[in-house]
Amino acid sequence: MWRILNTFNALVRRDFRRKTLRVSARSLATDDGDPPGVLGKRLKDSAETVVIGGGCVGVSLAYHLAKAGQKDVVLLEKSELTAGSTWHAAGLTTYYHPGINLKKIHYYSIKLFEQLEAETGQAVGFHQPGSIRLASTPVRVDELKYQMTRTHWHPTPQFLISPEKIRQLFPLLNMDKVLAGLYNPGDGHIDPYSCIAVYLISGFWARELGQMIGFQHPTIPVHHQYVVTATVPEVKALEAELPVIRDLEGSYYLRQERDGLLFGPYEKEEKMKLQDSWIRDGVPPGFGKELFESDLDRIMDHVERAMEMVPVLKNADIINIVSGPITYTPDLLPMIGPHQGARNYWTAIGFGYGIIHSGGVGKFLSDWIVSGEPPYDLIECDPNRYAHWTSVPHLCAKARESYGFNNVVGYPKEERFAGRPTNRVSGVYELLKDRCSMGFHAGWEQPHYFHKPGDDTGYKPSFRRTNWFGPVGRECKLVMEGVGVIDLSPFGKFNVKGEDSHRLLDRLFANTLPKVGQTNISHMLTPRGRVYAEITVTQTAPGEFLLITGSGSELHDLRWIEHEAADGGYHVSVSNVTDEIGVLGVAGPKSRMVLQKLTDEDMSDTAFRFLHCRSMQLAGVPVRAIRISYTGELGWELYMDMQNMSAVYQALMEAGQDENIDNFGTYAMSSLRLEKGFRAWGAEMNCDTNPLEAGLDYFIKLNKPAEFIGKQALLEIKAQGLSRRLAFLTLDTDDIDPEGNETVWHNGEVVGNTTSGSYSYTAQQSLAFSYLPLHLTHAGQKLEVELLGQKYPATVTQEPLVLTEPTRTRLQKKQRSV
Repeated sequence: MWRILNTFNALVRRDFRRKTLRVSARSLATDDGDPPGVLGKRLKDSAETVVIGGGCVGVSLAYHLAKAGQKDVVLLEKSELTAGSTWHAAGLTTYYHPGINLKKIHYYSIKLFEQLEAETGQAVGFHQPGSIRLASTPVRVDELKYQMTRTHWHPTPQFLISPEKIRQLFPLLNMDKVLAGLYNPGDGHIDPYSCIAVYLISGFWARELGQMIGFQHPTIPVHHQYVVTATVPEVKALEAELPVIRDLEGSYYLRQERDGLLFGPYEKEEKMKLQDSWIRDGVPPGFGKELFESDLDRIMDHVERAMEMVPVLKNADIINIVSGPITYTPDLLPMIGPHQGARNYWTAIGFGYGIIHSGGVGKFLSDWIVSGEPPYDLIECDPNRYAHWTSVPHLCAKARESYGFNNVVGYPKEERFAGRPTNRVSGVYELLKDRCSMGFHAGWEQPHYFHKPGDDTGYKPSFRRTNWFGPVGRECKLVMEGVGVIDLSPFGKFNVKGEDSHRLLDRLFANTLPKVGQTNISHMLTPRGRVYAEITVTQTAPGEFLLITGSGSELHDLRWIEHEAADGGYHVSVSNVTDEIGVLGVAGPKSRMVLQKLTDEDMSDTAFRFLHCRSMQLAGVPVRAIRISYTGELGWELYMDMQNMSAVYQALMEAGQDENIDNFGTYAMSSLRLEKGFRAWGAEMNCDTNPLEAGLDYFIKLNKPAEFIGKQALLEIKAQGLSRRLAFLTLDTDDIDPEGNETVWHNGEVVGNTTSGSYSYTAQQSLAFSYLPLHLTHAGQKLEVELLGQKYPATVTQEPLVLTEPTRTRLQKKQRSV
C-alpha cells in the first residue's frame, strides 16, 4: 500500500474535462504484479471518488457519500482503519466551539454518534456525561458570558452554571478557585477504535501526499500526551459518570475512564514538542499504530494543577501514558474542501480534534460533492486560506503557539504574533510597522490603528473597549473632516482577459459588467442563490478586467473563477497579481486637493466621477486610480507596482502636510463602513445568505440577459418571498460594543443574531447589523442585544445612519438647482 502513496502524483490528473479523480491500475499492483484482493475480488482500475486515509474523517466521508447514493467510491488506507491519529485519541466529543460555523460540525457529529449503534448494530462506546469548562478568574467568567452570547441562537445545549451546580455534577473538585462553569450536557467521549463511522483523511501523511502533486500543505504533527490512572476508589463509588472537565487556567482536560481518570494537558509553546523531523525527512514508512516515547516531566506543571483541582489524583496510580501524533495547522483549524490549483483535488486534513469533527465534516463534504456547493459557510476552514507564504519556520512557530493557545482566553479582535511577519509585506510595511498595531490578514501585515505620543500602546485585548478605542475615533474624524491614507495591499487581485472574458464574467456575476474605464460592485452566487463572493470589478481595457476581493477570500474566489472557466470551456486567462500590486487608499474631503498636487490629471468631480478608473502618473509613478472608498467618503484607491509603493506613499504624505494628512487603519474603516450601511462579505453575506435578504438588490440584475449562476434560484426565492431580512440597529451600551454573532432578543425570545458591529464615532452610538424575522425589521422596532450576559436596548433604524459622500454631493447639487 505504501507504493500507492508513493505514486499518488500519478493518481490525480488535472483533467479539466471530467469531474473525476482517477486511480491508475498499476498503482494498485502488489509485489507480484497482481492487484491486491478485497474479499477475493480484484480492485477496479478507476473510481469516480477516491478517499485516501481510513481514519475518522476519511471513513466518515465514504460513509456519507454511500448514504447519498454514490456508487463508485474507493477508500485507500496504508495500514488499517483508525490507524494514525484516530486510534490513540482521547475520544472527546463536545458541542462547544468558540467559533460559529464549526458549532454546526460538532452538533451534527454528536447527533450522528448518538444513533450509530442503532443503525449499525455495533457498540461504539459513546458516553455522554456532559462537560464543564471551569472559570477561575473574572476574565474567564467574562469569556464564558461572551460565549453564551454567541450560542443562544444556535441549537447547541449550553448553560452558564454556578459553583454549587458544578459541585453537584463533579463532587470530586476542589472548589476554592472555581467561579463559574460553562456546561454542555450531551458532551462526552467515544471509543475511537470501535466506531465504524468515525473518520479521517490522510492525517499526518497529508504533507507528503500534497508534495507529490506540488502542494506544501501546512500541517505538522504535535506530540500530545494523556495519562490514564488505575481505579480510584472515590470514582468507583460514584453512582453516575463524571462530566468531562476542562480547566481553562490549568490548560488540561480530565474525564472518567472506567473506574479511574484520564487526564490530558496542553503545554505552553516553550515546553511542547513538534515532530518536525517528519517535515524534513518524511513520516517513517512503517508508522501506523505506533506511539512516541512519553515524557511525564514535560507535563508536570499541569499534573500539579490537576491534582490541586481534583485532589483524588494525588493518590492515583498511573497505569499508562499515551504520547501520539496529532496534526496541527498554523491556526489550529482543519483544511476542508476543494483546493485551488488542481482539479478535483479536495482536502480534509489538519484535524487537531478529528473525532468530534469527523461526523460533521464527512456530511459537509458529502453534501458539497453531491450538490456542487457547500451546504453552509465554513470559510475559516477553507484550505485555500494558506499559500506560498506559509513557510516551514512559520508553520512550526504557529503550531507551537496554537498548541499553547488551546485554553487561553479567547478575546474578540484576537491577534497572535508567532511566525510574523511572513514574506507577505507591502511596500510601506517598514515605514509603518513601528507606528501602528498590525493585524494579520492572509499572511499580510496590515495596520489596525495608529498610535501617537501619549497613547497607551501595545496589544491589550479585552471584552470591552480598550486602548484602541481613542485612536480609532481620532482616525475616523481624520477621514470625515480631512484626509487619511490606508494600506490596502492585502486585497486579492486578479486580471481576467481573453476572447471569452465578457461571457465568463457575465456568467459569474449577478450584476452587469462595467464599461471600459468604470467600476462596480458585483457578487458571485452559488446555484442555490447564496452569496459566494463580493468582487469589485473594473474593466481596464476592452475585454480586460481587474477583479478585487478581500484578503481572506483571495484563493477561495480564484478557485471558483478558475473552476467555472474550465468547466465552461471559456478561452480566457486568469492571473493572480495579488503580491505584485500594492494598494493605497486615500480618503476624506481633502483627498482631492492632495492628489491634484501630484498629477496633471483633472481630479475634479466632473472630470473624475465616482466609480470611474483611469491610468495616470502620480508623483511620476504609473498608477491606476479608481474613485471608490470603503469608508463611504470621497476617496480613491491607487494601484501600483509594489516596489513603487513607498515612493507614492511618501509623496502623498509630503504633499498633504497643509491638509494635515495622516494614516488610518482597518478598525476605523470598519466603523466608517458600518455607519454608512455597507455590507461586508463574511459577515452580512456569505454562503448562508441570499443577496435579497442581505439588502443587495441594487447589485442583482435579474433582468440581464445572461444566465448567471444562481439566477433561477433567486427568481424562485423572490417569488416565494423572504422570511427574514438584514436590519440596521442602534444600541444603548456603556463600555462595550457588538462585534457580530451576538444573540438578539424580543419579548424574552431569541429572534436573531448580529452579523457585525462597531461604535460610530460620528453618531456617538453603538451599531450592528442583524438578521431578523420580517415583522421585526421595521424602523423603530425595539429589541435587545445580549453582550457579556447583559441585554442592551436596541432599535431598528433606517439605514444608513450617515450618508455617503456621493449621496451627500448629489443632494447638495439637487438643493442648489432648486
